Amino acid sequence: MSKLSDLRKSYEQGELDESVAADQPLSQFRQWLDQALAAEIPEPNAMTLATVNAQGRPSTRIVLIKGFDERGIVWFTNYDSRKGQELAGNPHAALQFHWVELERVVRIEGVVSQVDAAESDAYYHSRPLDSRLGAWASPQSQVIASRGVLVANAAKAALQHGLSPQRPPHWGGFRLLPQRWEFWQGRKSRLHDRISYRQDEAGHWLKERLAP
Repeated sequence: MSKLSDLRKSYEQGELDESVAADQPLSQFRQWLDQALAAEIPEPNAMTLATVNAQGRPSTRIVLIKGFDERGIVWFTNYDSRKGQELAGNPHAALQFHWVELERVVRIEGVVSQVDAAESDAYYHSRPLDSRLGAWASPQSQVIASRGVLVANAAKAALQHGLSPQRPPHWGGFRLLPQRWEFWQGRKSRLHDRISYRQDEAGHWLKERLAP
């Protein structure tokens, strides 16, 4: 068995130069996400969400992007979960996509807010029935005695709400408004490409190369 310290990989899938990277980070993100979807890599919509609690301690988890535009990056979850409570106390957060097969990483930092109720309702009602009932059944991030608690809660939710459950008031969307982006493309000899975008005081995006 190989030791972790012996593992090596040469990154040679692509390159990213500031002269060809889009002037707007959202355009660059759309291009890379479309390429990840076209490559049919596993779960190209999965992203790591990092939040910080009141004691300044960070935590991460995987969530799924469900939309994006000039207003920001959107995902849906339980507002009473650990991440929901931490975002309520500190709205600054970070997202990261890691598309291993393409040797690419996208990092996004910004401020998070809840999406409006109509947007949360629309997405909730687009979900499969078992997922809609699951939002009622799971007291996310709380300690439970066993999986049987979830099964019992799901059965209770099905009896109570039937085939047309309404969105739970504790469940809905978040939107991160980016303040900083970074696009990382693996390159040979660890001389990776890193293109950063940050906003100046006027709100214009500044594109810069970072040392790997």
